[in-house]
Amino acid sequence: MNFFEWFKKSVEDLRSVEEKLYNDKTQLVEVYQRNLALEKEIDQRTEELHKANKTLLTLEHVWDMMNSSRPLSSVLEAIVNSLHGEFGYLYSCIVQKNVDQNGEFLSFRTFLENDFSQRLHKMLHQNLYETRMNYTKGGILESVAQSGEITCFNDFGQVLRELFPKIDSISIAEITRSALTQAIIVLPLKTIDEFFGYLCVFSPRYEPKESELNFLNLFARQIELAITIATLFETVKKQAVTDPLTELFNRRFYEDALSREAVRALRMNQPFSLISLDLDDLKKINDTFGHNAGDNAIKAVARAISENARSVDIASRIGGEEFSIILPGVDSKGAKIAAERFRVAIENQDVEDVGKISASIGVATFIEQTVDADKLAEMADRAMYNAKKNGKNQVVTALIEDEISWQDVAIETFVDILERHRIPFDNKTAKILIDKLQTKELQKHGKSTKELLYSVVDTISQTYAPSKREGVTKDKVYLATLVAKRMGLSSTDIDKLKLATLLYDIGNTMIPADILKKTTPLSDEEKEKISKHPILAAQKILKPIAQVSDIIPIIEQHHENWDGTGYPSNKKGEEIPVVSQIILIVDSFFAMTSDRPYRKAYTIDEAIEEIKKNAGKKYNEILTEEFIEALKESRML
Repeated sequence: MNFFEWFKKSVEDLRSVEEKLYNDKTQLVEVYQRNLALEKEIDQRTEELHKANKTLLTLEHVWDMMNSSRPLSSVLEAIVNSLHGEFGYLYSCIVQKNVDQNGEFLSFRTFLENDFSQRLHKMLHQNLYETRMNYTKGGILESVAQSGEITCFNDFGQVLRELFPKIDSISIAEITRSALTQAIIVLPLKTIDEFFGYLCVFSPRYEPKESELNFLNLFARQIELAITIATLFETVKKQAVTDPLTELFNRRFYEDALSREAVRALRMNQPFSLISLDLDDLKKINDTFGHNAGDNAIKAVARAISENARSVDIASRIGGEEFSIILPGVDSKGAKIAAERFRVAIENQDVEDVGKISASIGVATFIEQTVDADKLAEMADRAMYNAKKNGKNQVVTALIEDEISWQDVAIETFVDILERHRIPFDNKTAKILIDKLQTKELQKHGKSTKELLYSVVDTISQTYAPSKREGVTKDKVYLATLVAKRMGLSSTDIDKLKLATLLYDIGNTMIPADILKKTTPLSDEEKEKISKHPILAAQKILKPIAQVSDIIPIIEQHHENWDGTGYPSNKKGEEIPVVSQIILIVDSFFAMTSDRPYRKAYTIDEAIEEIKKNAGKKYNEILTEEFIEALKESRML
């Protein structure tokens, strides 16, 4: 090979090497570029996965709060904070659509507390929660509600001008500029097919991504579910503490509120007053115009109370025509003024078909007159009865009385019975019950006098009737009191009734257990022993206790029937004290609706039918009617 051939071949080899190097370089560049693209895609997917994970965690957090029965305000507050902290939105809020006498408007339900909300507050010169925002017919926000779809607005000023038409353009321009917002994303919210309001999100991005909109839609559905659950929960909660006829609080709520207010008043050394109010002549209204008119009169009283009570006052319907109003922080002087305001407001009511109505009102003040909530209620009630006795349609202030209350008499009586072993109780159980009734134990356990009295009677009753449920004594006393009020008994007779209701069955402790628990018919001898139990209770157990001497005749006759077929003395008709007749019908009802060794419990309807069958025989006919009405009032039906 000559030189030229060698040179030519070397050039070709060099070109081949260069070409190979170039191809290898191209492949390396392609691999590098593919690696860069792959790394970028991995970063992107990782970020998307991170966002999805945050989304799921946030939604899970919201769901957990919804299932924890936390207040709706707490759930919504957590939602707007999550949107800001975890998803980079500048601001978020939830606004609600409302309607009042001035028309439709929007208000803040919750919002993110930050610099923007402070600037907005400064611009509006008022608390954001108190701000009334415009809701324009045919406006941009109404169109969002009608479409039901998520909408993005890039002109923040346009939204502000619709919400706050009275704000000047300079202020709107300034707050728009300071918000640093590129877009406002508005999501309509509905609950059970009813429009609720909007979730508004302020974004630093001009155009949201599809994944972002999908997330916000999912978030909005969670908000709707949270609002729906909370609304249903509040509805059920309200129904549990609200009287359906008047929409005032019911007796159960009133009793709890009275106990709470007494504790607070003692802690703060601040008085509060209690008003006991009773609609005059409801029976006459019902008899003359019908029960619908009576209901309208009751609603008129409730309306007058609601319109004249302060926001902190606790107004309740506690049964029939009887109402109670707790006045926190009000002394006796202020309470009398408030009571007179209620009286005048009721007197000015004009009830359809009935005309003018009136109410008798009693007032008592905690700390000034007593530091026992139960005694306070008794004093207010007694003052109200005095108002009725003195001519009705007036306010009477309770007096501090020297006479001992029925509860004090009951406590002393049970302590005497247990200490002197007047009933067959073992020493250990007797001591436990005595300790319960001591003043120091009342304070130690934070119990009211009545609560502990009822508890002691329940315990004694369960020794001879184990199937008796806890709380039955309280229900008996309450129902008997309602019946007595309907029958027009005096406050003194009602006190005797309450005491007799606690004591009338105590003679059962002296009857052999095998007779009480017998499942087969009783023999004549056994019936004789049963018939003597009122005498046992009255004579052997109670007669030695001087302070209940006036209760003994009531207890002796509580098994006498209206037609004279009862025991122990076969008395009949008006010969039987009304208080004894009330005990008989109340006791019969609770006996029928409880399990017995020889039969299953009647339903309430079955018990009522049985009582109706015996009207005019076992029970006074008028009393039977009033008992059934009282049963309705008691909400036991």
